[in-house]
Amino acid sequence: MPPVVRFAPSPTGYLHLGNARIAVVNWLFAQKEGGRLILRIDDTDVERSEARFEAAIREDLTWLGLSWQQEVRQSDRTALYEAAFARLVAEGRVYPCYETQEELAALRERQRAAGQPPRYDRRALALSPTDRARLEAEGRRPHWRLLLPEGEIGFGDLLLGPRRFPTASLSDPVLRRADGSATYLFASAVDDADLSVSHVIRGEDHVTNTVLQLAIWAALGEEPPAFAHLPLISDAAGRSFSKRLGALSLRALREQGIEPMAIVLTLAALGTAEAADPALGMSDLVARFSLEAYGRAAPKLVVDDLPRFSKAVLHHLPFAAVASRLAALGLDRADEAFWCAVRGNLDRLEDARDWWEVCTRPLRPVIADPELLAAAAELLPQDVGDEAAFTAWIDALKVRTGRKGKALFRPLRLALTAREHGPELKHLLPLLGRDRAWHRLRGETA
Repeated sequence: MPPVVRFAPSPTGYLHLGNARIAVVNWLFAQKEGGRLILRIDDTDVERSEARFEAAIREDLTWLGLSWQQEVRQSDRTALYEAAFARLVAEGRVYPCYETQEELAALRERQRAAGQPPRYDRRALALSPTDRARLEAEGRRPHWRLLLPEGEIGFGDLLLGPRRFPTASLSDPVLRRADGSATYLFASAVDDADLSVSHVIRGEDHVTNTVLQLAIWAALGEEPPAFAHLPLISDAAGRSFSKRLGALSLRALREQGIEPMAIVLTLAALGTAEAADPALGMSDLVARFSLEAYGRAAPKLVVDDLPRFSKAVLHHLPFAAVASRLAALGLDRADEAFWCAVRGNLDRLEDARDWWEVCTRPLRPVIADPELLAAAAELLPQDVGDEAAFTAWIDALKVRTGRKGKALFRPLRLALTAREHGPELKHLLPLLGRDRAWHRLRGETA
């Protein structure tokens, strides 16, 4: 069967580069294997989940060029979790606990002080029905834990290799909170089973969650998916990419003018032996993708390199990839010739506006060499779009004026564009047209 993967962000903040990498790898895996990607909004944290962040997740993923075949929201699936929980209660797989958060924190502190791992000591198992009735009469409502089996829980990670964990070092996981809501661990496991997720590709920080969810799947009698845990990326200072680092959010990078394809290429290559190639497109990435290419070492991402790489990506983008974006900037009449002429001189796509103004609006030329410019206007060919005619024009100017190199091209550029640098004149001249070019060479605003 074609694989099914999922990207499951929590709408508690904007997507950052760390979780964007998980989205990119899941998308590439699904595309390469002919599978499906599910977008699952993990909004079990009711207090912190916000609709604006949920909308931003969809917007950011679309901006990156990623798509998904199905979308679900955990807050819409409460009945599914209730049914699964009822099965576990009926089978005696879970037990109620009445400790408050403060009491649990105190227990963990005592265990640490004694040199023991912080682990729930299962004291609630000793409660009698009378004890439970008394606690509930006092106003306490239970949270429910899964009783882990004795021994070990292990799995074969597609990237990290075999992993084994003794259950004696783990706390029985909470599946149901005191308010009756399902925890992330439980809801996620139930969803993966219900949605037939075949592969879970996520960060290495979820390895312990995987162990506990394997116990949940076993209790539910479900076959678990395969797992691949990517080592977490960090910045140059060794800090992990989190929602607390707002400057690294996709939204902030978009506002800086970073190209989405630059982000996708960077994240797809991160942790592999391949360097990000600015000339590649989405189809190239899919064709080259291999999950096994990702190593076990934690990769570092130097965010300061993104603007430079983004510029390189922009210089390779075909007109079809930017046509609608140029139109959104008000350049709806810009064509492929214009784009191919100017793209190599852009730092950000928005800079195309400036060159559109140069090519289509009146401009006061800068006159640096009147003698040269007078000759240039006189010798200007009728067909400024003919490359052979352009070459003949330049050769004639060299002979007439004795100018060459910078002494020749700088005055021409200043007169035609009023700028020191820019696209090659042989590509720019056809965009200006002969009439506008002639007037500017004569020192006239045109």
